Amino acid sequence: MKYSTLSLALAAAFAANSHAADNSDIETITIEHKQAFRGDIPTKDLPQSIITLSKDMMTDNGITKFRDALDFSASITRKNNGGALWDSYSIRGLSGNENMPSGYLVNGFSGGRGFAGPRDVSNIEYIEVLKGPGSALYGRSEPGGTVNIITKKPQFYQQGQLQAEFGSDDHKRIQGDYTNGLSDDLAFRINGAWQDSDSFRDYVHHDKFVITPSLYYQINDNSSLTYEFEYVDQQQMYDRGIVVLNGDFDTVPESRFLGNPNDAPTKVHSRGHQLNYSNDLNQDWSLLLGTSYRTATLTGYSSDAELSPSRQSLFDDGRTLTRQHRYRDYESDDLSLRFELSGHFDVAGITNHVLIGVDGYDYELRTGLYRYRGGNGTYTIDIYEPEYSTTEGPEVGMQYENNEQQNAYGIYLQNQLDLTDNLKVMLGLRFDEIEQDIFETKSGVASNSKENRISPRFGVVYALNDDVNLYSSYSEGFLPLSGTDAEGNPFGFEESDSFEVGIKFSYANISGTLAYFDASKSNMLVADPVNVGYSTPVGKANSTGFELDLTGSLGDNTEYTLSYAYVDAETATDSLNVDWLVPIPKGSPLVNVPKNNLSIGLNHDLSLFAQEIKIGGHYQYVSDRLGDPADLTFRLPSYQTVGLFAKWRATERTTVSLNVDNVFDEQYIASSYNALWAYPGAPTQFKLGVSYDF
Repeated sequence: MKYSTLSLALAAAFAANSHAADNSDIETITIEHKQAFRGDIPTKDLPQSIITLSKDMMTDNGITKFRDALDFSASITRKNNGGALWDSYSIRGLSGNENMPSGYLVNGFSGGRGFAGPRDVSNIEYIEVLKGPGSALYGRSEPGGTVNIITKKPQFYQQGQLQAEFGSDDHKRIQGDYTNGLSDDLAFRINGAWQDSDSFRDYVHHDKFVITPSLYYQINDNSSLTYEFEYVDQQQMYDRGIVVLNGDFDTVPESRFLGNPNDAPTKVHSRGHQLNYSNDLNQDWSLLLGTSYRTATLTGYSSDAELSPSRQSLFDDGRTLTRQHRYRDYESDDLSLRFELSGHFDVAGITNHVLIGVDGYDYELRTGLYRYRGGNGTYTIDIYEPEYSTTEGPEVGMQYENNEQQNAYGIYLQNQLDLTDNLKVMLGLRFDEIEQDIFETKSGVASNSKENRISPRFGVVYALNDDVNLYSSYSEGFLPLSGTDAEGNPFGFEESDSFEVGIKFSYANISGTLAYFDASKSNMLVADPVNVGYSTPVGKANSTGFELDLTGSLGDNTEYTLSYAYVDAETATDSLNVDWLVPIPKGSPLVNVPKNNLSIGLNHDLSLFAQEIKIGGHYQYVSDRLGDPADLTFRLPSYQTVGLFAKWRATERTTVSLNVDNVFDEQYIASSYNALWAYPGAPTQFKLGVSYDF
């Protein structure tokens, strides 16, 4: 990211605390915030598909949740959302533990481990979707890819914005962002949001407060230090969605809440720190040092539909839903460190782009789940005429309490050789050693394991010309799986491999990537339908398909994005669900993964009655998907949604915006855990916003 005093001198001049400048002759000063795992290789020369989801895209479409932004990448599909209290998704059809949030990176550090709640976008500058082979570099990631969030950085000029939103379901949100230089060497930034909203779901209310201050210190001409803090408090009723009886997706209205309103909201608290040191050692070499420390807690009660058929009254009379009363007490503590040296040198006329890194982490996770599980006909609710009690649910007892600790370190080495002006070859190697200790309190089962692996990476890039690059890449991966099964036994480790071949192109008004991929992973986990809250392995899984990502313009005032993915994700071995005694044959589809996913975005600038107006929209198509890993007959119907927006620049500094999501009021299921835990998408939603820039 670059900062220019020249381009922003006029904006800074009116600020009382901005730096004085002579507009007639101002030296352009730039400050670069280097990203991890990049080295000095341009994105177009990397043998990997990478797309960027921009801040403008999120702002235009009124996006406030990180997960909603990911809908603009067709390679990513929604998974079990943990009662709407965490972000979970698959990339190219493959994901981690179904009962835990998805892992993602924040400025190259792990940010998704633990139960930190749905992430807000208020401090996001842009989102990178790093697809396919890359484990030798990123380490401990899914073979389908990795999501890396780049946060907003301090700047040395004054810039700020205040925004207020009002919308459907009593939505209220205030968001702010301000940055400035405190001295010639020190800059700060502070941004955040407060939100108070009801929901299209009855009794589901969402409160959120997030603030993320940061400091940037220019130590000297070649080195800098950046510190970022993240404070998040949010609460929401734990919400498992609706029931689908006998394949009827209109069994109950999409608004029907089948929990207990007296359970009180589940509370999430998260705190994060990042400290990064960057040093340009000389013109050819640079050094990155960084550390990240994050803590998170999630606590609260819920009343969830009982999934065991033998205990479920709904299957007897078609209207009485038996529920479990549950209490969650989750806590995580995550410390990460990273050292990275990158640069290039020439040997025998061949340029070597070298990246050397060491990283490690200490991760502690406690997951305590407590429940009341009565027999058939106890703790029930009528799904058609619900009468909510005025008291909390029955007293709960321990279902399980896992205390897990992971200690790991990795060493990675990568070299991309420019063999000719057109041909580049990448060789990478990563060594990981991971120790995992898990103690399950109720069963008394303790386990200790220590594993190490060497994960290779190989890639080739061939430039047909200045506009077209052909590439191919292969890598292997390795990561530990958190949690235990219903007997308290750990899941162990996952191994994966991924292959990709593609073409990157860029012309005057269009650029994009077309890629074919083939990935597999061992020890694939899915939700255990009987032992709710647990996961169970289905063995090996494969995912193949192709993707097309385009960005371009139609004339001077119209821009578009298109993202399409065809994904064939399925089990690669025969397995047996031991609780249901249901065979899961080889070739069975993976849950919540559509074969076809299409996302199109469009925006257009126009002048109307001498007023600057920007209009646009977003279209998404998702094909039918499996909705339950143990019931291959339960499939979620395909759906299409359309969102529209308009932005009017009322004054030089004031913008008024209107967003309408799901314009045609499509009824659909966004993700599913089981036919009794199917989470519906929102109906038509309106949002009006006013922002002021200063």
